[in-house]
Amino acid sequence: MSGKHSAHSDGTGYEDRPSEFAGQIVSVTERTITPGVLHIHKGRIAQIEPRADVPDRFLIPGFVDAHIHVESTMLPPAEFARWAVTQGTVATISDPHEIANVLGTAGVEYMLDEAARRPEFTILFGAPSCVPATTFETAGAALDAAAVERLLARPEIGYLSEVMNVPGVLNGDEELLAKLRAARRAGKPIDGHAPGLRGAAVHRYAAAGVATDHECVTIEEARDRLEAGMWVMIREGSAAKDFEALAPLLFEAPERLMFCSDDKHPNDLMRGHIDRLAARAIALGLDPIQALRIACLHPVLHYRLETGLLRPGDRADFVVVDNLSELTPLATYLGGVCVAAEGAPRWSYAAPETPNIFRAGPVTEDALQIAMASAGSVRAIELYDGKLITGEHVVSSADCAGEGRFRCNTTLDLLKIAVVNRYLETPPALAVVHGFGLKRGAVASSVAHDSHNVVAIGAEDDALAAAVNAVIEAGGGVAVATGASEVELLRLPIAGLMATEPGDEVAALYERLDTAAQELGSPLRSPLMTLSFLSLLVIPKLKLSDRGLFDGESFAFVDLVR
Repeated sequence: MSGKHSAHSDGTGYEDRPSEFAGQIVSVTERTITPGVLHIHKGRIAQIEPRADVPDRFLIPGFVDAHIHVESTMLPPAEFARWAVTQGTVATISDPHEIANVLGTAGVEYMLDEAARRPEFTILFGAPSCVPATTFETAGAALDAAAVERLLARPEIGYLSEVMNVPGVLNGDEELLAKLRAARRAGKPIDGHAPGLRGAAVHRYAAAGVATDHECVTIEEARDRLEAGMWVMIREGSAAKDFEALAPLLFEAPERLMFCSDDKHPNDLMRGHIDRLAARAIALGLDPIQALRIACLHPVLHYRLETGLLRPGDRADFVVVDNLSELTPLATYLGGVCVAAEGAPRWSYAAPETPNIFRAGPVTEDALQIAMASAGSVRAIELYDGKLITGEHVVSSADCAGEGRFRCNTTLDLLKIAVVNRYLETPPALAVVHGFGLKRGAVASSVAHDSHNVVAIGAEDDALAAAVNAVIEAGGGVAVATGASEVELLRLPIAGLMATEPGDEVAALYERLDTAAQELGSPLRSPLMTLSFLSLLVIPKLKLSDRGLFDGESFAFVDLVR
């Protein structure tokens, strides 16, 4: 690579003088690989000069995550960007509905302000369409159609975020339809979220203007969306892992696909991002340029990003790799400036602000008791590793009741789950869960989609109370309790969702906590991420909100004891 480039000492800003980058230049728009030199001036590609004698490296467009909640990385936007670039990511499409459920429009404003601290990195935020996600839970805020329309009028808001209220679309809910109309008037894309929707209903959903879906977990679901003219986002996050199931689409309909993470916890971000999905596609036999079109081009075109695509006049955003099979990022450039090299960021850490709301008081062991007779049967939330969907596991009360109360049965993997309202001091909602696998101790988290109350699972009541109270006392966090007085905690003082420490430190502590949960018996690959989705009512089947056990198929509360 040419040595004529010299970045500013702080790693930010565009060079005023011209610079050059040489290598094998990959054009995803022309589907070509050409040896040549990029001539960069003021952050843009002034000219691409063909040249035979270039270093044996490839210059490719940067990777784009087509749908990720930045909050799920537990890093505020500026710190997220600092570490995302180490994986070759140069842009994301990001729904801020996690923080919007806690802080409302002020939360969206916070994300915009934090992202503005890294203006070279593109985070296109959307206007959250479903805050709260349902009327069956308590959130910290609500965004009505007027609030959504105001957000959509802002130039930095690029689309209407995932429309989770599928029944509202299909049944003509006027408030929701007003949000869809506002997006269409603004000429901005509409993202979908329709787990399990099939057949003619998919066509009706798409006809409302919904253009994408990242919730397909079966190939049949995905084909329905393609038939309806929608984009399918192949998701591989920390909990939901759909790449393998949807991989045939890479060869059936590659021009209607994007890659996304949806939710990716910090330790996973440090291991790889969209670059790993593109490499997996290539390993299956997909042409490298086609894989890069899915990973780099399609989101840029669909969401009309200013992110560069290695064309004259484009912003000089690109990634250096040494081959087109593994796609390991050697360096990432934004506006012609190196922002990451050899897995390390060139940007420095900057401490964020910490807006928050947390009104819950401590819970007692007595408040965590479930009255239960030894006769009858019990509905338990059934977990599936690598999936956000859950099932219903029915067991005999005799297997988990004693002295008129529910008793955890670790042999049969019947554990207690609690959701504590963080916005109001109300009694905890309680239920039973199967598949989490703890043999002792407890885990708790204020990352609890989508309203972000405190969700916890325990094999022992004293540890369960200790984990919940550690999160409450910290004003948000993730806790693993091995006993009543042994609790390890990752503090999340930004809306109970994000940390203030540097990203690598957050990732290391989160990794330690996830491992600690596995050491308590959980067989899940990402137990803490799985925990965070057990109050997400819009994904079937059984979930628990702060108001009770909920059936996402009938969209109604159900009794714990049948």
